[in-house]
Amino acid sequence: AQTGGGGGVGRGCESVAGIPGKAVVAPLAHPLRGEGGLVVLRGNLGPEGAVVKVTQHTPTAHSGPARVFNREEDALAAVFAGRIKPGDVVVIRYEGPRGGPGMREMLLVTAAIVGEGLGETVAMVTDGRFSGATRGLMIGHVAPEAAVGGPLAAIQDGDVINIDVDSRTLEVEGVDIAKRLNGWSPPEPQYRKGVLARYALLVGSASEGAMLKP
Repeated sequence: AQTGGGGGVGRGCESVAGIPGKAVVAPLAHPLRGEGGLVVLRGNLGPEGAVVKVTQHTPTAHSGPARVFNREEDALAAVFAGRIKPGDVVVIRYEGPRGGPGMREMLLVTAAIVGEGLGETVAMVTDGRFSGATRGLMIGHVAPEAAVGGPLAAIQDGDVINIDVDSRTLEVEGVDIAKRLNGWSPPEPQYRKGVLARYALLVGSASEGAMLKP
């Protein structure tokens, strides 16, 4: 089979050489990690749970001030403008099953964070979703989502968020979430008719599979 570089797949394979000490598949006796790569966190920011993908190189703890955005596009613009600094926790809310609607993937923002050299020093928390391509300490699928009055709706810029994979916790420090939500009202729906309006009206929590319910 020909390749874009010419010469065929076989010829390309002939030139491949292993790098000492860079084993691709680790033996069972010496795994890269002692547990699987998907971890569920809980705490006052995600009482129904949140999901993080952890690899051998992913930081497992982070504490820093929240930088809050109500949609993916605003967070992306902030990264490109240099407004996200080492130590920050980027919070993107209203991107869950109902808020999106449809639980959009936040890959653009995570890729931008890595591209700006912040992949090891900036964390993200969102009620949106991630795919397997995400790198860094990126917490997604936070439930309940902000659009239904979940805790992310109460977060403000500067709130200190603590993430600890080892203890399975996702917490915000010193915030009376219930008190803040007393003055909260849901955002205007992005769609008032059509299939997306119907979806947003009927979809359940990500923690239950984001299924449509009558």
